[in-house]
Formats: sequence, structure tokens, C-alpha cells
Amino acid sequence: NIGDDLAEGKPTLPLIYALEHGSEELAQLIRQVLADEQLQAEKLQQVIEIVQDCGALDYARKLAKSESDQALACLDVLPPSEYRDALTTMVKFSNTRSN
Repeated sequence: NIGDDLAEGKPTLPLIYALEHGSEELAQLIRQVLADEQLQAEKLQQVIEIVQDCGALDYARKLAKSESDQALACLDVLPPSEYRDALTTMVKFSNTRSN
């Protein structure tokens, strides 16, 4: 989830999107929170709201869906097998998981 990744200092696609598409003021707040070794719950919540409000989650979901569709199209050219089925299942699962 966004909060866990942020607390661990992991730059996720939604966070990068927010940094690039949010205002400079909001981007600066995100950078400050990322640099803070003692992450405060209220600051974390602010960043989560920024990420949600700027459309970063929708962007990441759409990109994941697009990449999944491409992967499934690539798998369709393979002959039917248990391996293709397993890969197809993995792609579909990765696109439906919530964190």
C-alpha cells in the first residue's frame, strides 16, 4: 500500500506521478516527507491524499491494465499449455490485486 511503501522510502509509480504532475509546493512536501527518517502519521496521510487527489492512482491502474493487456496478447500467440495458463493467471492476478 502507498503508506507502507512511503514509510519504507520506496518510490512507487503513483508517488513519482504525483511528484511530476502536482504543484511545486506539493512536490516539495512529498520530498520533505521522503527525506524525514521519522515519518509522522499526519504527514504520511497528507502525501497519501496528494497522491489520490492528483489522479496518480488512476494513472497507475490504467498503465497496469494496458501492460497486462499487452502481456496477455503476447501469451495468446503461444500454443495452449499449462505454462501459458499459469502465466495468464499471474498476469490477471497482478492486475486485480489492490496492494
